[in-house]
Amino acid sequence: KFLRLMSSGIWQRGKEEEGVYGFLIEDIRKEVTRASKLKCSVCKKTGASIGCVAPRCKRSYHFPCGLQRECIFQSFCWKHRPVQIITSNNCRDSLLCTICLEFIEPIPTYSVLRSPCCKNAWFHRDCLQVQAINAGVFFFRCTLCNNSDIFQKEMLRMGIHIPEKDASWELEENAYQELLQHYEHCDVRRCRCKEGRDYNVPDSKWEIKRCQCCGSSGTHLACSSLQSWEQNWECCECRSILYSAGEFQKAKKHALPNTNVGINDCLLEESSPKLPRQSPGDQCKDLLRQGSKFRRDISTLIIELGFQVKKRPKKVFINKANFWNSALDGFRNQNFNPSYTIEIVYVNENDHFGREQPGSKQEFLSLLMQQLENSSLFEGSLSKNLSLNSQALKENLYYEAGKMVAISLVHGGPSPGFFSQTLFNCLAYGPENTQPILDDVSDFDVAQIMIRINTAATVDDLNSLINDYYKYLEFIGCLRLITSISDKYMLAKDILVYHVIKRVQAPFESFKQGLKTLGVLEKIQTYPEAFFHIFCHKPENLSAKILSDLFTVHTLSDVQTLGFWNSYLQAVEDGKSTVTMEDILIFATGCKSIPPAGFKPNPSIECLHMDFPVGNKCDNCLALPITSTYKEFQESMDFAIKNTLRLEKEENSHFI
Repeated sequence: KFLRLMSSGIWQRGKEEEGVYGFLIEDIRKEVTRASKLKCSVCKKTGASIGCVAPRCKRSYHFPCGLQRECIFQSFCWKHRPVQIITSNNCRDSLLCTICLEFIEPIPTYSVLRSPCCKNAWFHRDCLQVQAINAGVFFFRCTLCNNSDIFQKEMLRMGIHIPEKDASWELEENAYQELLQHYEHCDVRRCRCKEGRDYNVPDSKWEIKRCQCCGSSGTHLACSSLQSWEQNWECCECRSILYSAGEFQKAKKHALPNTNVGINDCLLEESSPKLPRQSPGDQCKDLLRQGSKFRRDISTLIIELGFQVKKRPKKVFINKANFWNSALDGFRNQNFNPSYTIEIVYVNENDHFGREQPGSKQEFLSLLMQQLENSSLFEGSLSKNLSLNSQALKENLYYEAGKMVAISLVHGGPSPGFFSQTLFNCLAYGPENTQPILDDVSDFDVAQIMIRINTAATVDDLNSLINDYYKYLEFIGCLRLITSISDKYMLAKDILVYHVIKRVQAPFESFKQGLKTLGVLEKIQTYPEAFFHIFCHKPENLSAKILSDLFTVHTLSDVQTLGFWNSYLQAVEDGKSTVTMEDILIFATGCKSIPPAGFKPNPSIECLHMDFPVGNKCDNCLALPITSTYKEFQESMDFAIKNTLRLEKEENSHFI
């Protein structure tokens, strides 16, 4: 059809029902004969029926060749086609195409056109052509001012084909039927519904709630810890827009009593000036009493914190031979900004060529959390409390440790997972509302003193113990007059509170200040239940299903190799391999557990013709070897993962 329309030697001489859409058969044959004598200026073959209409221009070309060389209707060649002239050169570096909303350079070319009626309206030619075909002559107009006459005249001049027909949406039967349908799909990162993401049961926890802003994303009530349909919910995309626009005000530490607002309303609400000031104890009780209103998914909270991170990169240079000190230097650098995107660069002080090696940010943050857990800043076996280290306090290391934890969470790294419940409660509710337990005491001698006091049977036995430890009790300010045997409990409690809380008050305040980085402490105090698990418990054990769901296949991969991969995961889970699930994750991503907010980018798998697997920790990509048998696949995976991690462990042992 377009070939007949654009051929230079033929026109519609008949009626619409005659010949082929008005083109007479006799005329078509004559045009074919004429075109057979003309050579295309592009491909140099005959049959070029389209000629340039510019005077004295003898170029002819085929219709596809003309498109290739950017010729336009009415049959202008690439040398004589009309161009748009811009009188003002005050254009910005880039503007949005007002149809597809993609950035374009505001320079008039063949593929970029400007509206004649709106100075800031720019379009891709392809976008305009698609819109013109869909809208037709009756609805094709400027997207900003709705002008049709001037706009269509200019677009016709620039070669945009505008068909004389009604709009496609007017011709299609029930064209607006989809507007009557509701979005019913759960889009959260981890859907908890066993029936699938499309499962929807009204008036239950598996009812799908749509985003209150866009309506085109959804979640099961249970998947986002929503207690009722009345609670507001926004998808991650809309929440990022609201956050960057300043709509999310900083949440208050205390809960607002007697309110029926949802979680998101609490984020937006400022406390009333008539609200009486609450004591710390009341705040803690309100948080516990109204905890259901403050339950939110931890991954959502971490993602919200991540909205503060700007795309501007900041390099942090890490010397593997001196990991801890180089990390400290990087964070203490006056040019370091925790809200900038962190780029890890490994350097070697023995490399005289000064070569730099890009590193995985998540691997670096994982090593940093391991360093903190094993450092002298904390004491205890599994559940740790802050220690009293005068040198570390002098060097402000407790502040840096708090900042490191905050940065790790916000930038997508792992959570600590080693805090004691007492330490977490001090951070979330305040030391004055926290009661430590005997397990928090890591000093054997102090623990023995408390045990002996608690097991004293008579007042005389208790007074004898006080005499034995008189200097110690006087030093810590816990001497008291004993009048009955029940006083032993208050004495033991005083010793416990001093040793676990009061003794480390200075390190605690310094650590707390560091944890305020990027608003992490405030988020913890607002949603303590959500953060408790990632601060005080290690992540869930990995399974074959978790890893299989974690890795995605982006490209067309070998089906047999993917089958080997799933069988290998099951074998590792069953203990039939020398590696573990954590080894596989470390090999591919540098992390031994899944961060609270997930990986970015998402872990992926590709299948390549090679002897051994390759893990790209910067991109979280695992390349699997294509083998003929499963035995070869398993041996290749075991050998590569085991030996790679062994070499990395030997290397890391020098700096961790």
